[in-house]
Amino acid sequence: MSPPETTSQPGSGDLDGRPGRWGLFFVAIWTLFLIQPLATAWDQRDQLSGWVGMLGTLSFVAAYISVFARRRMSMRSGQPCQPLGRALANLAVLAGLSLVVMLSIGQPGTATAVYLCVVCAMILPNPWAIPAALVTAGAFYAAGFVVPGWEPDPGLLLSMLAATVAVWGIQQMLTRNAQLIVANDENRRLAVSEERNRFARDLHDILGHSLTVITVKAELAQRLLDVDPARARAEVADLERLSRDALFDVRRAVEGYRELTLPGELARARTALAAAEIDADLPNSTEEVPSDRRELFAWTVREGVTNVIRHSGARRCTVRLTPEAAEVLDDGRGPKEAPAGGSGLLGLRERAAALGGTVVTRAVEPSGYALRVLVP
Repeated sequence: MSPPETTSQPGSGDLDGRPGRWGLFFVAIWTLFLIQPLATAWDQRDQLSGWVGMLGTLSFVAAYISVFARRRMSMRSGQPCQPLGRALANLAVLAGLSLVVMLSIGQPGTATAVYLCVVCAMILPNPWAIPAALVTAGAFYAAGFVVPGWEPDPGLLLSMLAATVAVWGIQQMLTRNAQLIVANDENRRLAVSEERNRFARDLHDILGHSLTVITVKAELAQRLLDVDPARARAEVADLERLSRDALFDVRRAVEGYRELTLPGELARARTALAAAEIDADLPNSTEEVPSDRRELFAWTVREGVTNVIRHSGARRCTVRLTPEAAEVLDDGRGPKEAPAGGSGLLGLRERAAALGGTVVTRAVEPSGYALRVLVP
């Protein structure tokens, strides 16, 4: 019989990949079925064959536990099966020790056959595991007919076949689990990479236009210093406002990461509309929107674009931004098909009211729908 496999639990193994102490303990317990050949060899201890049989049996037990330990380490490292060459070498060692036991004490040594079948199913890859175990079982059963003094043992044959099928099934389950763990690790790695790329894109969208405008205005202010000082001062004041707004957006993006920012929502709206095959007409700049209204207008863009994608059947979506208002328009089916009092609009009205603003929805002629948030 073969020991049942268990998944790693706290206390069953170390984090460095060494096999768990309890796992090896249960493997050792299952080798107690080899007590019969060991007892037979002990009864023959007055002969050299008895001592060879005892040494061979104990060596077989040690080799079996060692094979199982190495196999557990390979499973934990994401390799369900050992390389074929190493697996065949392990089998050769066990088969040699089994032959030594049988030559020393006779047919009682065939108790090692069950363990050989288990090892075949446990460490050989799929195309080889079952055939090798069946050949091993057939060879040991046939030995009962051809070796003088031996008798066919149907019980041994049944034990070999049952152990092979059981261990092979467990091996397939553990292989799938190991592959699933590797796949999950890869998915987590890809998710982290994708999130980093998404954040980089959002940060670029937030800063790219603002820094460009700041650079242009700084160059203009420098040229106007001697020509038109009043206008130069106005440009510098505008620079201060733009830089503060850009800094505010970056802080919001970094601190909340997924909290709403107006440039980030415009970037996500562009991506979502493109995925829905809706033409997008979106502003390239947000610097004219005051800082205290940017979050509200970001919610407006999110709510409006979400409704356009889900309900409108539109072919085009337009977003308009001014210092006082944000508006999302589409050319879809109109207000009869669009949600007028959903939880999204209710939340948007509450946010607008907190700033003294209003939310207006209206039909667009000849067809379409408009969502507008106005903060006087």
